[in-house]
Amino acid sequence: MTLARYDWGDASRPALVCLHGVTSHGRHFEQLAERLSDRFHVVALDLRGHGGSPWEPPWNLEQHVIDVLEAAPPGPAIWLGHSFGGRVAYEAAAAAPERFERLVLLDPAILLPAHVGLAAAENGRRDRSYVSFEEGIDRRYEESVLTTAPRELVEGELAAHLLPDDDGRFRYRYCQSSVVAAYGEMTREPPPFERVRIPTLLVLGETSYIPYDHLIDAHAAALGDLLQVSRIAAGHTVLWDSLDDTLDVVERFLG
Repeated sequence: MTLARYDWGDASRPALVCLHGVTSHGRHFEQLAERLSDRFHVVALDLRGHGGSPWEPPWNLEQHVIDVLEAAPPGPAIWLGHSFGGRVAYEAAAAAPERFERLVLLDPAILLPAHVGLAAAENGRRDRSYVSFEEGIDRRYEESVLTTAPRELVEGELAAHLLPDDDGRFRYRYCQSSVVAAYGEMTREPPPFERVRIPTLLVLGETSYIPYDHLIDAHAAALGDLLQVSRIAAGHTVLWDSLDDTLDVVERFLG
């Protein structure tokens, strides 16, 4: 099985592999890629069950890790993941550390408390369909508590992801079953932080609904100077709420 893949920049440059969160798609990283493509070969993937990738199960973490390692450039790379994509990137680093030079985690869902995972999975069961693209964008702001994300940015990204279905209603290009399964996977105990001792940037949204305070001390103790933590004025979707601040932090980390 081959994941859908999007490339920016010359393939001879160092690789930067990007993994999106549930309900999203690889082109979520287009703004980041355009800014970094003069220095990196940026590769973004649609995870299984999302976008142009196959939607068939299994949707467990083990399969996601196999998928992304097969679809990414073969050599060592910098990996960047948002939300569930951060968990997948972290799991892949534990499984194949030789493929990782650095790791960027954007508000990652490394370990969700069970009650958060249950609420998110139950919410993911709902049919998100809209009479128009504009209604879908309006609802995105209501459902995601987006307050600072420029509407033009959100509309531009979702123009290829929120599309009319056979019944004429607009739906996102993802499999609901894979999303529900992913929230369950995010409540599984991850590999110990000591197994992923690579330079890591952790970017946390100050108003995110994804908790990380229950993990930050253990992560810092395990990595020491290898871990950099940045908190920015944003919700969970940091590349929407605070694009420039997020990119500035990432660029400084990459050197």
